[in-house]
Amino acid sequence: MKIRVLPDYDALSETAAAVVAERLREKPSAVLLLPTGTTPLGMYRRLVALHRSGALSFARATFFNLDEYLGLPPDHPASYHVYMRENFYGLIDSDPARVHVPRGDALDPEAECLRYEAAIREAGGIDLCVLGIGRNGHIGFNEPGAPFVSRTRVVRLAESTRRVNAADFEADRSPERAITVGLATIFEAREVLLLASGANKAGAVAAAVVEGEVSENIPASVLRRHPKGTFLLDEDAGSDLGGGLAD
Repeated sequence: MKIRVLPDYDALSETAAAVVAERLREKPSAVLLLPTGTTPLGMYRRLVALHRSGALSFARATFFNLDEYLGLPPDHPASYHVYMRENFYGLIDSDPARVHVPRGDALDPEAECLRYEAAIREAGGIDLCVLGIGRNGHIGFNEPGAPFVSRTRVVRLAESTRRVNAADFEADRSPERAITVGLATIFEAREVLLLASGANKAGAVAAAVVEGEVSENIPASVLRRHPKGTFLLDEDAGSDLGGGLAD
């Protein structure tokens, strides 16, 4: 695992976009596993700008999303289908047949999880996984206590996660459950890039990187063991790490 601390959110976003762009230039048919939330928005804006300038094509890439709320149809304004379409997939030359987001409205959610996991395998596995981190150390929707051996599955969201995400929902209550790619599937990605910005993520970052042992209580801590994992942090997110840790 490597740690890079950047001066601010703009530098973090620029660096993350540069990594994604470099991997796509190296392998235009790369398979990417991507996040939602506020942290990756700057990265997505920069990747869209690269595409619009003619410097980068996504036409041969395959995309998977980390998660989706259970019960939401793809056209729900708070769904991650809509988020990704408005912020990334709909703004680049992605092939719709190569874009995969879990169906939150699947009639059989368990079958949908099996289908999604199989689709990742059939694509050849993940070349690059980009992650955010929750304030409780979750990655994807793998909340504290999630098994390191877990695969794509239905999960119950922590109350703290639901409070953070409540603003996206008119009723001020986000769904209780979601579909998420599991920790084992994330760990099997050939490269993992975790992004963290802001002082409110500093505690989770420190717990994942330096505090205590690798533990399912802090799901992101499993990335300490990843052979090609990198934490990209702005200075605020890295403020609890202490000196000498940044690469």
